Amino acid sequence: MRLRSTWREALTVLFAVGDRRTPLGARLLALGALAYAVLPIDLLPDMAPLLGVTDDLFVVPVLLALAARQLPAPVHAAAQARSLGVQRRLPWLVPLLALLGLLLVAALGWWLWRGLSGLGG
Repeated sequence: MRLRSTWREALTVLFAVGDRRTPLGARLLALGALAYAVLPIDLLPDMAPLLGVTDDLFVVPVLLALAARQLPAPVHAAAQARSLGVQRRLPWLVPLLALLGLLLVAALGWWLWRGLSGLGG
């Protein structure tokens, strides 16, 4: 249950980043959380067994919670409404994204196979 509420709040904060009424501090914290989650720079290297992931599980939600506290109420409400709209479509969106990912992998594999088979002959 905690993971679901963290996901909801993260999505709300990320939608709020695009609102011009969002304070700069909240934007920087949210973008910092996104960068920390995506970029390979970590407090603990991800190659360290179990420890590498624990810093992500701690740092990212804390940054997002700090960003959410700085949001004005109207901005938070609007972003939360957008977040709920996405969450309602999410059961259909996840299989669609998985299918698109599989098609992309298949296309890249086919392209690689064609390229490598052309080298030998």
